[in-house]
Amino acid sequence: MLSAMEHRLLRYLVLNRERIVPKDELFEQVWGDAITGDGTLSVHIRRLRTHIEPDPAQPRYIQTLWGRGYSFRDLS
Repeated sequence: MLSAMEHRLLRYLVLNRERIVPKDELFEQVWGDAITGDGTLSVHIRRLRTHIEPDPAQPRYIQTLWGRGYSFRDLS
């Protein structure tokens, strides 16, 4: 089961699928706090992947774009 924050994060990524969502935007839109740290985001992404990815070590849906942000790939 997803935590409330994981649900908000997944929802925001899905609503913005196929677009690179910068970390700062996630901090502001999901957390409502522009100073949330990268470590916090990384932990939530890692936990979210364990729920939705067939192999979290080789993510298919939530892509990390180093130095840019994250993207949700719609594989349907």
